[in-house]
Amino acid sequence: MNLPNMQDAKKRTNKEVKTIKAQNIISDKFKNKLFFLKTYGCQMNVHDSEEIRGIVTNLGFRETLNYEEADLIILNTCAIRENAHDKVFGFLGRVKHLKKEKPELIVAVGGCMPQEEGVSHFLKEKYPFVNIVFGTHNIADLGKMILEQTGKQDIEVYSIEGDIYENIHYERDSKYSAWVNIMYGCDKFCTYCIVPFTRGKQRSRKMADIIEEVKDLKNKGYLEVTLLGQNVNAYGKDLEDNYDFATLLEEVAKIGIPRIRFVTSHPWDFTDKMIQVIAKYPNIMPYIHLPLQSGSSNILRLMGRRYTKEEYLTLYNKIKESIPNVSITTDIIVGFPNETEEDFKETLDVVNKCQFDGAYTFIYSPREGTPAALIKDNISLEEKEERLAILNDLINKYSLKANQKHLNKIDKVLITGVSEKGEDKVCGYTEDMKLVNVLNAKNDIGKIIDVEIIEAKSFSLDGKKVINI
Repeated sequence: MNLPNMQDAKKRTNKEVKTIKAQNIISDKFKNKLFFLKTYGCQMNVHDSEEIRGIVTNLGFRETLNYEEADLIILNTCAIRENAHDKVFGFLGRVKHLKKEKPELIVAVGGCMPQEEGVSHFLKEKYPFVNIVFGTHNIADLGKMILEQTGKQDIEVYSIEGDIYENIHYERDSKYSAWVNIMYGCDKFCTYCIVPFTRGKQRSRKMADIIEEVKDLKNKGYLEVTLLGQNVNAYGKDLEDNYDFATLLEEVAKIGIPRIRFVTSHPWDFTDKMIQVIAKYPNIMPYIHLPLQSGSSNILRLMGRRYTKEEYLTLYNKIKESIPNVSITTDIIVGFPNETEEDFKETLDVVNKCQFDGAYTFIYSPREGTPAALIKDNISLEEKEERLAILNDLINKYSLKANQKHLNKIDKVLITGVSEKGEDKVCGYTEDMKLVNVLNAKNDIGKIIDVEIIEAKSFSLDGKKVINI
């Protein structure tokens, strides 16, 4: 789909990033009204939805999982791939019919899609029944926009990075494991990536504010935090303060919360100091997501990734040698423009050398406005799909091999909820981020327990609780 080439965003007058206290609007105007929230995309969007949920519950709304009974529908959108667009527009088609039956229904579209050039105008022209459009930089305005809604379309999308808000009220998905933003945006500008355009340049939170949030979570009984950013390794580079991600990671570890994780890392910024800190503190979990994207140095150059195949392998081996029992997962794109068969074989070569614990694999999807979208896409969809199938077979082989190392061993597992594999099972994650379905442990949700692994599959483990007498 071709979107109109125009920018509908509202520009802020101040270009400096400011840290301000969030104004959490509290009202009972919508008391007993229902809202439905659908989230697309990455962990950042999931955490943004926790903020959105906090905003609308403060207005009196209660959440429903059935969009047809909702008085407010919010779509928190993703812009990474074209099929993410298609899913949103498909869902809006269903909402359009519901709106005819319930004209008082408020429909809001937010997230990364509205930040793309022309999308706000497209929504205005093609989806006039959408009441509210907001972007990633002004989520904090949503409460005010809902309160002031009169039935007319209200579009507020800032094209310049927003302020950093503290004192945000989150309605978190979990009572045991929490996301903690440490930064917003990204300065890497990989040629295929829309993120710097939808989320803006890098803005790091002050370390003192992050530490305060983690301490508060620990006091509330949370057992795990995940430090979140588009590229956490670059944390602090935009601040005048003399600290980096390794410093932050160490200070968070000293708080004593049982489990600490972080996503996502860019290989270019992964320092020896970071490796030393991870290895030093047992409450920093031995799990690292380290996107490769391609095993070909030529394709990596076209992608603007700023490292070579050899440099990635050197870093990978250093992490493996320095951090006991570490598991490493990755991201890989196949079918990037001009990727030859030899380039693809180099990707397979890296996978064979690294034997990743798992990977998110994708067919290249051009995003309008990115440099890579200007490169002629000379690879057929059939060829891309064949390469993806070959890659996935290899990834699954090594994922199973990594999981089989846990067989007949005892792992510490944070039980997070009821499993989809049966009413008699709960599920949780090992320290190295393996999903485990556990028998007879319903009373242990929200606890870290010992689990004996009795079966290993490509994507999960089965286990039984160890009864300590």
